[in-house]
Amino acid sequence: MADTAAPKPVTVLDLVAMKQRGERIVVLTCYDALFARLLDAVGVDVLLVGDSVNQVLAGEETTLSATLEQMIYHTRIVRRGTARALVVCDLPFLTYQISPADAIRNAGRVLQETGCHAVKLEGGAPVAATVRALVDVGIPVMGHLGLTPQSVHALGGYRVQGRDERTAERLKAEAKALEEAGAFAIVLELIPAPLASQITKALTIPTIGIGAGPACDGQVLALPDMLGLNDRFSAKFVKHYAALAEDVREAVRLYAAEVREGRYPGPEHSFPK
Repeated sequence: MADTAAPKPVTVLDLVAMKQRGERIVVLTCYDALFARLLDAVGVDVLLVGDSVNQVLAGEETTLSATLEQMIYHTRIVRRGTARALVVCDLPFLTYQISPADAIRNAGRVLQETGCHAVKLEGGAPVAATVRALVDVGIPVMGHLGLTPQSVHALGGYRVQGRDERTAERLKAEAKALEEAGAFAIVLELIPAPLASQITKALTIPTIGIGAGPACDGQVLALPDMLGLNDRFSAKFVKHYAALAEDVREAVRLYAAEVREGRYPGPEHSFPK
């Protein structure tokens, strides 16, 4: 008789244990229930509902105009499609930077209204006290260092961070500060691979890399980039595991041709009475 038991959900403690065992953590962004079910079924460990939804699905130039309501909506529907994966919601710009009290209020609302398991916020030393405040009230926090998209204008664009010694030392110190504040994991985005390796080895919590080399404890990519759906975007760190944009275009061309030629729907797609 087949085992029909529900899969054991991944927890923040499981991720730390995976680092200790040397097991790599698989993370993908996700924005809806349909893809959440597909990714969950094949064992993706973490589904990150990134504020990148504002660019990928809403067509905005940056993540800065993402709203709390937007993130709550997408996180709620991702959670509906998930049985095993840990679901993490990005806190959008200005929902946690004003004060720790503001951050607690907004992050608490996210957990209450979506059923997700944790939130992610960007920054190092300036947000360490906020991370501690969230963790102290029982809200798990994932950090994010390196290229932080909500600070894209201050950073001068989407550029690799930590190439000079001063910035590299600051990032190492900030990673330690986030760990000490209680973060359960840290995303490292667009930093040199040797620096990511040093940070990963110095921490007891896992690092999740994106454009940060192979030494991180896990890796994350935006799902539309990985699937080749977002074929207008290319970056050195992205590997396309499929070319679905062309598959979609070809399928729609075929559908349009069959509709125009009267070949669809056929008898097999119709109800005689």
